[in-house]
Amino acid sequence: NEVHIDVVENVNILMSAKRESLRADVAGQILVKCQLSGMPECKFGMNDKLVMSSADKTRSTDKGIALDDYRFHQCVRLSKFDVDREITFIPPDGVFELMTYRITENIESPFKLLPNVKMLGRNKLELSLQVTAMYDKNITATNVQIDIPCPKNTARGIVHKIDHGRARFEPSKGAIVWRIRRFPGRHEYTVLAEVELASTVTDKQWVKPPITMSFDVPQFTASGLRVRFLKVQEKSNYKPVKWIRYLTRAGSYQHRI
Repeated sequence: NEVHIDVVENVNILMSAKRESLRADVAGQILVKCQLSGMPECKFGMNDKLVMSSADKTRSTDKGIALDDYRFHQCVRLSKFDVDREITFIPPDGVFELMTYRITENIESPFKLLPNVKMLGRNKLELSLQVTAMYDKNITATNVQIDIPCPKNTARGIVHKIDHGRARFEPSKGAIVWRIRRFPGRHEYTVLAEVELASTVTDKQWVKPPITMSFDVPQFTASGLRVRFLKVQEKSNYKPVKWIRYLTRAGSYQHRI
């Protein structure tokens, strides 16, 4: 008898060139996989702001998350949630989506980006980017990719310095693409590249597209959502094994330069 819960979040971030937040929200889903005998009733609770403020009288620093928008699977008893904010359900077999949600308050960006563009004469520029992992040091992000856009008339891009991972100019993307397989928390890495530009007839100013980023950060939620409890009640009174995992992925993750 087992219950697996996966909290999966897509975090959407847009930062201005002045490092001001223009957009920050999370679209999340809670996936449940049940292998339980009998007809158990499950109760699921998270650090919902409304519950934490009224029920939790401890000195917990967790003030809870504010759900802007949510939708439940048809097995959830909605009347119970309206009363005590507990999600009560009799689970179907296999994997199902227990709920989806959207959160727009107190979003924790997993990475901080410090980009810089410097013109080196008429046909050359220098691109540098410092990336800091803001999550705990016991967490490691995987499959990190950062696309640093280059002007359309780029003839070639040369990476002069890179602390970690691999980076190169990819003409098909028109960008310096920096790939980092594993990015430990609280670490900071820098890439420095020089871009040579082909001469053009017009002197149009480069309209800089934003830096884009993709990643997976396990055991981290950008919204701060946490599973507080999962109770399984069945007349034979067995104790199931419970597994809870968290994963934050990049949705639209952009930083203007």
